[in-house]
Amino acid sequence: MSDLTFIPRRPGGGDDAAPVPLPHYVSRAPYDPYAVDAMTAAQQRFYVASQWRMMWWKLRRHHVAVAAGVILLAMYLGIMVCEFVAPYGVDTRNTDFIYAPPQPVHIFYQGRLVAPYVLGYDSHLDMRRLERIYMPDPQKLQPIRFFCRGGEYKFWGLVPGDLHLFCPAAGGQLFLLGTDRLGQDLMSRIIYGARVSLTVGLIGVTVSLTLGIVIGGIAGYYGGWTDILTQRAMEVIQSFPHLPLWMALSAILPVSWSPLLVYFGITLILGMIDWTHLARAVRSKLLALREEDFCTAAVLMGARPARIIGRHLLPSFSSHLIASATLMIPGMILGETALSFLGLGVRPPMTSWGVLLNDAQNINVVVLYPWLLAPVVPVILAVLAFNFLGDGLRDAADPYH
Repeated sequence: MSDLTFIPRRPGGGDDAAPVPLPHYVSRAPYDPYAVDAMTAAQQRFYVASQWRMMWWKLRRHHVAVAAGVILLAMYLGIMVCEFVAPYGVDTRNTDFIYAPPQPVHIFYQGRLVAPYVLGYDSHLDMRRLERIYMPDPQKLQPIRFFCRGGEYKFWGLVPGDLHLFCPAAGGQLFLLGTDRLGQDLMSRIIYGARVSLTVGLIGVTVSLTLGIVIGGIAGYYGGWTDILTQRAMEVIQSFPHLPLWMALSAILPVSWSPLLVYFGITLILGMIDWTHLARAVRSKLLALREEDFCTAAVLMGARPARIIGRHLLPSFSSHLIASATLMIPGMILGETALSFLGLGVRPPMTSWGVLLNDAQNINVVVLYPWLLAPVVPVILAVLAFNFLGDGLRDAADPYH
């Protein structure tokens, strides 16, 4: 028992009144040094963690952002091997099945669990309505094959192959999302179109990120007339409505260009217009950070401006740049889809989600063949996933919040 730390006087007593002892409790449990060490280790693990590690810890608690990241990872892994994933080639035509409706997948037959299969179609031409009528035939059971040999392709246009993740039955058909006016499998074309639509966002954001960091970094670090002129130029660019400007720039691309050159041209157009918001964010951060002590120390040590910006200033808010770039990618995807839908973007034979939606411009076609709107689903899914992931990264970029 230790000595008293506080000695009160009895009520009504004088100066020589006897002190009242305070109860002092001491734990008689044996001392466990490992518990203290464990608590200290946990505290040290947090306080010595890097910015990226704390950002990852906080992002893991954002379950919606993690789920969105898993979906996007699956999408981008899929476009790497779309020749293997798609059951048909991008230009494979089935002339006997034009505008064929989707075939539902079944796993039960006469009350028994069987391998996945689809029902083959019996078709005839309705001369009164001039329309092909497709009726599923219960006698035509066509099992779906997995890891099978199918149509030949060239992997990324270089390596020949014929292995597919799943294929139709021998002599059968497999149109999970139906076919278009040329008898091409819509699901296969959506898988191939993801390669163009998703990479447009990445390349376009890379262009925007480069322009925003360079121009915004120069304006924020030097200030003065450099900052004023840069700000006025960005305000002029932002004053133009984006969609008409995209359409005007896309329309001046030469008709003689190949689809690949048009693809890179559209990507540069999207990237060179959306950099202004990122440049403003970089400028505002650098205006605040250039007055910090570590920046002044670097200047006094003789570091050049390029080294100060790239080595000291930009890493201080790189997590915010990543979050901003993630939120910019959906705009790029929607821009390419809108331009291709209007016929001013990627041109056939190159396939993208916007090119596929171009077939759904006629309302009569949509009423008769609503499955032609299927490319809208991956567009919505990708945009929502990028937005949720960007929100999670933006919240995790400030781990101390």
